Amino acid sequence: MTDDAQAAVRSDAVYDYLLRLQADLCATFGDALGGHFERDVWQREGTDVSIGGRGITAVQEDGAVMERAGVALSDVRGTKLPPAATARNPQLAGRSYRAMGVSVVMHPRNPNAPTSHLNVRFFNAGDVWWFGGGFDLTPFIPYDEDILSWHRAASAACAPFHEGLYAQARATCDDYFLLKHRSESRGIGGIFYDDLNEHTPQFGMDWEQGFAFMQAVGHGYLAAYREIIARRKDMPYGERERAYQLYRRGRYVEFNLVFDRGTLFGLQSGGRTDAILVSMPPAVGWRYKSPDADLDARLLPYLTTRRGEAWLG
Repeated sequence: MTDDAQAAVRSDAVYDYLLRLQADLCATFGDALGGHFERDVWQREGTDVSIGGRGITAVQEDGAVMERAGVALSDVRGTKLPPAATARNPQLAGRSYRAMGVSVVMHPRNPNAPTSHLNVRFFNAGDVWWFGGGFDLTPFIPYDEDILSWHRAASAACAPFHEGLYAQARATCDDYFLLKHRSESRGIGGIFYDDLNEHTPQFGMDWEQGFAFMQAVGHGYLAAYREIIARRKDMPYGERERAYQLYRRGRYVEFNLVFDRGTLFGLQSGGRTDAILVSMPPAVGWRYKSPDADLDARLLPYLTTRRGEAWLG
């Protein structure tokens, strides 16, 4: 089998898995929770940086549990990598590429239920390939039980592959999801990894291992978040908690528009703007100052002084 043929077989296997993952996520956080995902199937013609793409953007609005949820599958090809990708890999500038992934953001209605994010992706640029992804949690009213179960799931996803992988991926997540201008984390973390292939220092994986890790991350997210939502979705709340949730969602918007590499990659590669920005919360309360000092005192230690805490020891 030629290198190009092998690359096509591998990419098709990843795409088939991503289709299944998207369907499982939509069933778990849509129909099973009294909501419905509208699916927008799309194809894109080439531009000056892209030679076409396809995907399915699944969006839930005003569900019984999810105020907004997006599960976006994309598979795009381009004539040259955009700056968001080549900034870390300048040796690949000018290469054609194929990039695919599933990106997920869940914004529950109940302020006791945290926002969550998952991304799993695969890049192929000529004879170079890599996996990336991870998941993180953004509570507004934090519960140690949720944080512990979340990090247990993250650790379990990493455990079969390398000793020390969870600790490294957790630290990378903490560093990545930092609002630098506020010295404040977006949430309580999880795991994050990028440019993962056989050459990755300490934690290198061949293609089969990298693909298996992608699947462990996708399954780990689904199971962990389903458990948390089951605990929190029916908890009582009032106007006070809702106002604080809307205020804190503003931080989520800040990160996505200023720092998120996935958002930048999508926009720079000529992606579908509305699908890229479906990660934004549906309602935000912009305020000059926090509306609730007591709820600040409950949440902010997790994002500042306790940021990066090793929850599992």
